[in-house]
Amino acid sequence: MPDSTEFVTDREIYRRVILEMVPQAKGFLWLATADLKDLHVERRGAFVPFLQQLAELIEAGIDVRLLHAKEPGPNFRRDFDRFPVLIERLERILCPRVHFKSVIVDGRQAYTGSANLTGAGMGAKSDGRRNFEAGLVTTDPALVAAIMAQFDQIWMGARCDGCRRKAFCADFKEIGRGSP
Repeated sequence: MPDSTEFVTDREIYRRVILEMVPQAKGFLWLATADLKDLHVERRGAFVPFLQQLAELIEAGIDVRLLHAKEPGPNFRRDFDRFPVLIERLERILCPRVHFKSVIVDGRQAYTGSANLTGAGMGAKSDGRRNFEAGLVTTDPALVAAIMAQFDQIWMGARCDGCRRKAFCADFKEIGRGSP
């Protein structure tokens, strides 16, 4: 299949990214979002927490990284606590400066756009309850590499020293990123 880049909006984001791309992960899945809520996904006629899907990927040996800007709410926390593998093996960094939204699967395909990792953002909610969102799904190696580079730069702390929000960054304090 040739490299492609596709413009996606609204419900199509949910279908292409959450239902198609994420389950294809074989080695790693990187997720970046500003806002993080208790997203649910369709599974055999029922809805299950997206966190369950992430837990299953981790149990299958997939490395999952989550980069987000703020702590999620109590519904997310309750579901998170139901899956001990997330506590043990989900790699997670909270960075208050993160506002980009990306999903990267195995370094081969990526989504980048406006949609947060929420039901309304990813288009999983009904027509009258979802946000108006837009983004790109791509397998173009140059675009995937650029999306990965942005994620990796934040993940590795390359921008921590110049950040003026370090006082609000729990991960900066906990793991000693950059200088205080």
